[in-house]
Amino acid sequence: MSDWVDPEDAPILTKEFFERAEIRVGGKVVREATGTLTRSFDKPGRPPMGEEAKEHISLRVDRDVVEFFRSGGAGWQTRMNAALKKAAGL
Repeated sequence: MSDWVDPEDAPILTKEFFERAEIRVGGKVVREATGTLTRSFDKPGRPPMGEEAKEHISLRVDRDVVEFFRSGGAGWQTRMNAALKKAAGL
């Protein structure tokens, strides 16, 4: 299994991100992280392995369709998957 994560789903590095981040100097923690910066999806993170596991595929999609979903920010692939499921009646 790959540890690769789509860079499109990486958190945006905002001022708040750095204000809440853990700070290390020389491998030693000099300030603990405060709170979390989690995404608010229905089921954040990867699904459990097994029957629920998603399949990694390569798919060609019109550019305007991809831009539409990406314009919604992080989680665009999850939203695209939900739209495909709805269109398929699943």
